[in-house]
Amino acid sequence: MARKHLLSDLVGQKLSAGNSEGNVDPDAVAPQYSPRGAIGAVSRSIELLKSQSLTELDPELIDASLVADRLDESPEEFEEFARQIKENGQQVPILVRPHPDVEGRYQIAYGRRRLRAAKAAGILVKAAVRSLSDDDLVLAQGQENSARKDLSFIERALYAAELESSGFQRPLIMAALAIDKTGLSRLIAAAKQLPADVIRAVGPAPKAGRDRWGEFSVRLEQKGALEKVRELLSSDSVTGLSSDDRFARLFDAIAPKKQKSPKAQVWKAEDGTKAARYKQDAKTLTLTIDKEAAPDFSDYLLSALPEIYASFKRTKQ
Repeated sequence: MARKHLLSDLVGQKLSAGNSEGNVDPDAVAPQYSPRGAIGAVSRSIELLKSQSLTELDPELIDASLVADRLDESPEEFEEFARQIKENGQQVPILVRPHPDVEGRYQIAYGRRRLRAAKAAGILVKAAVRSLSDDDLVLAQGQENSARKDLSFIERALYAAELESSGFQRPLIMAALAIDKTGLSRLIAAAKQLPADVIRAVGPAPKAGRDRWGEFSVRLEQKGALEKVRELLSSDSVTGLSSDDRFARLFDAIAPKKQKSPKAQVWKAEDGTKAARYKQDAKTLTLTIDKEAAPDFSDYLLSALPEIYASFKRTKQ
């Protein structure tokens, strides 16, 4: 699974079958400049443990990331996740770095749900500690996001847009999210077409893909649509719904009103023959000839149409 690869990247080297927690295989990497033999093995192990380690931390010492990587989920979903962590333990460590500005504190790169669950359970959180630059943190966070199957389209879009607004360059964001230039442009455009407060209030809506969010943004451009959506999002009848149901409720609430199709009118000739029926709207005129009531009239009309149109054009001169 992709998450296993991320973890192997995280700790740098794989543990041997006989190793216990924290004992790194000294033969996993042999830098060219390192001495060989027992002294070299000990030196390499010490250097690896200095640069990256697995430990347990007090969740209260860990601060938020530079940019949030996902939207809030429903309380019910989080409670179930937290219950599993409490009963079965935390299987995958989170990734943190020493806080760049505050001594003794840490900043999370990824694993925010696991951190919240550990905090709710009142237990220490298993964490890998790495010294990361801002760019490194974004790359690690983005690659973890790419490994998730539950990260929705709008979460990826909002995350990409907020990374760019925070000053990160597009090549870095593309690498973090494992997408090309076109894919990134679509994500950022989708997020910018929608008010951030509406996205956050709706939530991840995993069943709503790019096309439905795109249509939603088009519908929001209608007069009064945004105000209606915000009003609904403040009502208990909508806030109590799941994220997908919330999206569906808003999507339907601002659907364009269907125009009633005009009724067909009967055109009657001077002799009383009901030769045709027609209906028209702002864009089209539909004419239907009754061939039983007026045989050969349709053929005559088609042959005379060029002259009729030419005569019409002359009236406009």
